[in-house]
Amino acid sequence: MRPLSFCALLAASAPVLAAPLAPFPFTHHDWTLACDNTRTCRAAGYQQDEGDAPPVSVLLTRAAGPGQRVDAQLLLGQYDEQSPRPPAQAQLQINGKDLGRLQLQDGGATLSAAQTDALLAALTRSSRIEVIGNGQQRWTLSDRGASAVLLKMDEFQGRLGTTGALIRKGSTSEGKVLPALPVPVVVLAKLAPTRAGDAALEKSSALRAALRSATPGDDCSAISAEGDPMISEPQELTVTRLSKDKVLVSTLCWRAAYNEGYGFWVANDKAPFQPVLVTTSGTDNDGSTISAWQKGRGLGDCGWTADWGWDGKRFVQTSEATSGLCRMVTAGGAWEMPTIVSKVQR
Repeated sequence: MRPLSFCALLAASAPVLAAPLAPFPFTHHDWTLACDNTRTCRAAGYQQDEGDAPPVSVLLTRAAGPGQRVDAQLLLGQYDEQSPRPPAQAQLQINGKDLGRLQLQDGGATLSAAQTDALLAALTRSSRIEVIGNGQQRWTLSDRGASAVLLKMDEFQGRLGTTGALIRKGSTSEGKVLPALPVPVVVLAKLAPTRAGDAALEKSSALRAALRSATPGDDCSAISAEGDPMISEPQELTVTRLSKDKVLVSTLCWRAAYNEGYGFWVANDKAPFQPVLVTTSGTDNDGSTISAWQKGRGLGDCGWTADWGWDGKRFVQTSEATSGLCRMVTAGGAWEMPTIVSKVQR
């Protein structure tokens, strides 16, 4: 399936369910949240989207379980060579109060525990949050959307009404908040050697027809009956041997203004092929691993990534993440904000 547009992906929110919730992204105004399958949550805030405010972002990370503190990182905009050079030192101010020095390295800094606590308190109400460097240089972090995002973080981690909640704090002990989940381990299988007949499958009209039947045309328009207007030439199939009776089939599926996606299917090595779609947004693969990287917009200041690994029976999704909002902080995006993490072993 072709992924949602990046803006739609970030704007999606989790349904209202009893905890535990499934991993999800959530965005409100100038803040975005991603919680992963270990129950770690990452919230990122930026400058206001309107106007020409200097780009800045803060990432708040909190692991699941009782007694977990929030870690805070700051990053000043450095999208390209035309961006102002970040200072070596700066001051954090909230509502005009000096909260101490930030020791910057390549435009980034880790906030102290005291600075983090002050920032979290400021984000629960209307506040002026500024980084001041080199005299008159100022970067202003927006608080719009922060309360909604931090409330969603508390809900996901089961902290609502507890002493450790960030927004809806209560008197209940954190002793029974949801625990952290272990990082899943995915062991990749060794690929079977290529067989003489594999190359012939790349020319098989029956295999191509099976792919077409198993895939909605909108997901892989290049092999649909109508074709893709952005792809004028016929697309060849590539076949990689996976096991004694399974192959990985791939072909270019779609092309857009600044992205393109390849389809990947696991199929039988002879009819009936019965292909099973892995993704139509892949961008690279080495046989045992399929990777995807899609820009959020042409400027390339944000994006979406995902990986799938062959475990000998199927391709398991091993990662998925966005780089946060498209706010011109850095090329490629300011942060890695996963919803799926795993430990891959070869």
